[in-house]
Amino acid sequence: MVSKTVTEGNLEAPIRHPIDWQNPDFYDEEKLFSELERVFDHCHGCRRCVSLCNAFPTLFDLVDESDTLEVDGVDKGDYWKVVEHCYLCDLCYMTKCPYTPPHEWNIDFPHLMLRAKAVNFKTNGASLRDRLLSNTDTVGRLASIPIVVNLVNGVNGMGVARKVMESTLGIAADAILPQYHSRTLRDRLKDRRHQNATGQPANGTTGKVALFTTCYGNYNEPHIGEDLVAVFEHNGIPVTIADKERCCGMPKLELGDLESIAASKAMNIPVLAQLVDEGWDIVAPVPSCALMFRQELPLLFPDDAQVQKVAKALFDPFEYLMLRHSAGKLVTDFKQPLGKVSYHAACHQRVQNVGPKTREILSLIPDTKVTIIERCSGHDGTYAVKKEYHDTSMKIGRTVVNRVKKEEPDHYGSDCPMAGHQIENGLKNGKAPEHPISLLRQAYGV
Repeated sequence: MVSKTVTEGNLEAPIRHPIDWQNPDFYDEEKLFSELERVFDHCHGCRRCVSLCNAFPTLFDLVDESDTLEVDGVDKGDYWKVVEHCYLCDLCYMTKCPYTPPHEWNIDFPHLMLRAKAVNFKTNGASLRDRLLSNTDTVGRLASIPIVVNLVNGVNGMGVARKVMESTLGIAADAILPQYHSRTLRDRLKDRRHQNATGQPANGTTGKVALFTTCYGNYNEPHIGEDLVAVFEHNGIPVTIADKERCCGMPKLELGDLESIAASKAMNIPVLAQLVDEGWDIVAPVPSCALMFRQELPLLFPDDAQVQKVAKALFDPFEYLMLRHSAGKLVTDFKQPLGKVSYHAACHQRVQNVGPKTREILSLIPDTKVTIIERCSGHDGTYAVKKEYHDTSMKIGRTVVNRVKKEEPDHYGSDCPMAGHQIENGLKNGKAPEHPISLLRQAYGV
């Protein structure tokens, strides 16, 4: 129970504490439940985050339906229902909660949910479905094998097969599943490894970029990476790729599998740190991957100097371009107007606190009007793909879909390509989303 009333929230910017995941107390279920009860009680008294996702309505319904109408009346076994609906978007921490540290209540709801997920994973493991959805590298490598790729894409688009997948694996039949490509992005850019180049430094950038292709960009939508390379090279920015790359770890974070994150970090960080030492900045085109390197890995491994080095050198693509623009280094010879653009700002980009740089860059294009939509699409990693959460995910994203319908834009899309397809699934009008970097390439005419 809340022992006293505090009416004033933070007067300072929120700070994040390192995640003490290697401490045995982190996995002590009794201590976890004690902290869950403490934080849930504060959330129940505030209810400011009720519109963000389904975790908070689930919590408040449990309280309101309890005998005491307080958190102490909720069966602790039902706490897991709240945890299941948190997909670690981080918006409650960054945009809503007034009691984040340095406030004395010290509430970090997303990282408390992460702790609960880690305890659950350590105790119970994961289902076959969840292991498949989180093993993006393995699935991607297998699904992109020639001949196999046609089978996988065919099955993913077949209604009868999807019903079977829903009944056997729990993968929602109505969710849009990504396509796979036998010629991956890393295959298409393989000649760029070990590339030597000289950049033009400006405004905190070196002027040459190593592209972290991401699992999704590599296997599912390689054209996004190709469009990024075309845009950056048009701006005189050389692009290379790392010799090797593994999933950033975000799907494992959602699962609470922290040991697998450590394994991915052990492979990725030395390679990326070496590129930084050689003068390359790092750019990741998927916001979740950028957030993993910039926030989650530094908090999971606060004493690893290489992790901190990579975090400081990693940029969102449009953040990078706007930094260059502020120094007079952005090419603005746009040849093709875009008209009306409905742009969805992805949650994992918003919480990086870089500002609406995508909108700012696209707004430089003549005869282009960009409307920004700052609400969750409801896709959220694997959440929308799971049978038990799909309908809820579509409900969460309904506001975004309705905004796009109302705008009747010439183009729509999101920095998160999966969010773009979630909007597509809600629109059901046959019009596909377009990634903002692809729109920028189109405007350049390159």
